[in-house]
Amino acid sequence: MTRLTWVQPEDLVGHELRQAALDGRDATEIGRRWAAAGGHPAPERAGASPHPAPPRLRALAEELLDALADLPSPLTAAEAAPAPLREDADRDPAGDTPPHPRPAPNTEHDRLHAAWLGRAIGCLLGKPVEKVSLDGIRAIARSTGNWPLRTWFTARGLDAAVATAHPWNRRSRSTSLAENIDGMPEDDDLDYPLLNLLLLRGRGDGFTTDDVARLWLDELPAGRTFTAERVAYRNLLAGLEPPLTATYRNPFREWIGAQIRADVFGWTNPGNPARAAELARRDAVLSHTGNGVHGAAFVAAALAHAAGPGPTTVHEALAAALRHVPPNSRYAQAVRLGVDTARAEPTGTASGFERVVDVLHARYAPDHHWVHVLPNAALVAAALTHADGDFQGSICRAVSGGWDTDSNGATVGSIAGLLAGRPEAIGERWSAPLKNRLTTSVGDFDGIGFDELARLTLEARTARPAAPPARRHL
Repeated sequence: MTRLTWVQPEDLVGHELRQAALDGRDATEIGRRWAAAGGHPAPERAGASPHPAPPRLRALAEELLDALADLPSPLTAAEAAPAPLREDADRDPAGDTPPHPRPAPNTEHDRLHAAWLGRAIGCLLGKPVEKVSLDGIRAIARSTGNWPLRTWFTARGLDAAVATAHPWNRRSRSTSLAENIDGMPEDDDLDYPLLNLLLLRGRGDGFTTDDVARLWLDELPAGRTFTAERVAYRNLLAGLEPPLTATYRNPFREWIGAQIRADVFGWTNPGNPARAAELARRDAVLSHTGNGVHGAAFVAAALAHAAGPGPTTVHEALAAALRHVPPNSRYAQAVRLGVDTARAEPTGTASGFERVVDVLHARYAPDHHWVHVLPNAALVAAALTHADGDFQGSICRAVSGGWDTDSNGATVGSIAGLLAGRPEAIGERWSAPLKNRLTTSVGDFDGIGFDELARLTLEARTARPAAPPARRHL
């Protein structure tokens, strides 16, 4: 029997109980009812438990999911979406003239090329160890002489006992180990930026959340969705409309999915983090709420600042992005913890970063799923801060820290690649195995090169909004 992952009611209850605890919602009695009926905790790593629940337990799961949704959270006010900043709020206060001349068009292309390439490289670096524990990542890298992490993972020279104890991600081993890389394989961390590039090219920056939903139904295979996006997709097919698609029986609404979709909004709004954050929120609310949405706004704003005119640093980009997140939210707290912990590490070396990771895992690992946005946000901020934005140092630190390795590698690679400014600055050792070729099932992009994606992204910066379509039901 096929067990569709991330949507079985009996598996969603455990995830929602965990999210309720994080939200400060008192679900004690609901948890007791679930346990007394024989309900199980959420699977720790897989998307579904191995066996379906009997009808009575599944019916109870659906009832309890609705009951959990009605519980109030004391954190709602502190984490409400902030009022949008003025679109000129991040610009030079002296006037409309940028403080530094805008780079020439060919330089802009180079920067976007490096950003796309960096996103792909960071994702690919993390793919074989996605779902592998932190101890497993360290054991694998040490066994192959690659610790602190500094290059692609490999099975060559890997101790058999380590390989047995910590198996590779089975879907990625054949395409993402050093000896197997032959172009960039498909991954949702690249599919969503492609979708949003299609969105901007077709609708301009006047798109609505309904436009995002239509695009998903037209262009995104359901089997390429996971966690919150899969639940939102299911909700669309069930006849629900945004923003209910994000909240109805969706315990993954504060996980990392929206954060990995936001890059294009930052790349296409250079020097305007406010606008980038607003567009990212408009996309994110199809599937996420609260901190899940803040993650999208943060990444888009950081990239918009980094893409702006004139020199900047990764530290300035992170600080600018925090202005677009509620300051008392758990997301802002996670970013500040990552930055502060990285700054406090005295050596600044790759080996010293291990201590930073240990602090973050002590804080988040006991009660957060490995795909939740908060631990991953802290790790992204820490990796970029500790490596001072250096490309190799940033992606290797992010992936070596565990949790959602491919997504964190992709986000960090995008920011660090953009700051590197050109593909040559990333290094042939990282870029050559990708062969300037991306595999995807999105649109007509299969086999496209990262240089061509940069050209299309540059065009999307100046795309005019299309005329509003006639009202069409989803």
